[in-house]
Amino acid sequence: MSATDASARPGPPRPRRRASQSPGQPQGQGSPRSQGSPSADGAGPVSPTGRAVRRRPSWRRTLRRYLTVGSFIGPALLGIAIFLIFPLGTALESSMHKFGILDAPGTWYGLGNYRYLLHDPFVHTAAWNTLWFCLIMVPAQLVTGLGSALLLTKMRSASSLYRTIFFLPALVPTVAGVLAFVYLLKPGVGPVDTLLGKVGIEGPLWFNSPSWSKPSLVLLAMWSIGNTMVIFLAALLDVPSSLYEAASIDGASAVRQFRHVTLPTISPVLLFTTVINIIATLCLFTEAAVAAAAASGAATVGGGAASNFGYPQESTLTYPLYIYQTGFPQNLLGYANALAIVLFVVTCAVLAVLLRRFRSFTEGAS
Repeated sequence: MSATDASARPGPPRPRRRASQSPGQPQGQGSPRSQGSPSADGAGPVSPTGRAVRRRPSWRRTLRRYLTVGSFIGPALLGIAIFLIFPLGTALESSMHKFGILDAPGTWYGLGNYRYLLHDPFVHTAAWNTLWFCLIMVPAQLVTGLGSALLLTKMRSASSLYRTIFFLPALVPTVAGVLAFVYLLKPGVGPVDTLLGKVGIEGPLWFNSPSWSKPSLVLLAMWSIGNTMVIFLAALLDVPSSLYEAASIDGASAVRQFRHVTLPTISPVLLFTTVINIIATLCLFTEAAVAAAAASGAATVGGGAASNFGYPQESTLTYPLYIYQTGFPQNLLGYANALAIVLFVVTCAVLAVLLRRFRSFTEGAS
């Protein structure tokens, strides 16, 4: 082989040098000017390996983000501060004073109102009545609402008509509904007692009996379960039909399908309705006040008729009714504020326990 042929044979390709690399600089290291230089697409500075370097957000950008978030949640926080935190703080401060309507803010009383609360017999009666309603009325409303919703989901024809009929009592004003219910259950001459008398059953005294007044209010609550029924109906219609088909293929009965398919699926809705009904029952006021006034023969509610609260024999005296009776007819506003603070604390404690138990139930089911 001649020297001419050896020089004509192509050798291995030489590595290309980067545009920013100087001739005397080792390969793989860019010039100081190229390190951290912006990329071609303008995304930011580029590292020696070719990756974009992430810049730290400036304080102006951070401040702009906080201002944007604050502009959205500011109105809500302002409403909470004005309509919740400020009244709650005012009530807490007023509960440590002894005053009435005309001598506010009164004299400092410290924890005297709370000490008297522990020994007040009417507080014990009102608390027991309210607890009774929570233990009996709330489950009765949930069972009636869920049962009505299940019944409506099984109907094939005229389901819209029956939904309207079940929901109509919820549209009746509370006072009018209570007055109508007291008339229906009027002892001796009411339509219900008249029908019971025709079949040989002697009706009870209903709202005029200490032992039947609370069950009568429970019947009233079960009659007006339209809102609860609609919520359960929407939850039941949202359960996937494929779950029921799979359960039926596995041989599950209707009861087991309800236990293992329906209840776990609608459990968040069940928690929501339970919380709403418990709060409403702890604040039960209008139904008990109007029923007591109507059953006792009073023409109006409030004023002189406030002495009829709890009729008969304080059997319908709820905790909110006693707060009103203490604050206005008796003119003990400081003591009424202490009662309200205790109700707020008890409500928060009950809801916290309920949410904790629901969390453990869902975790165990999953």
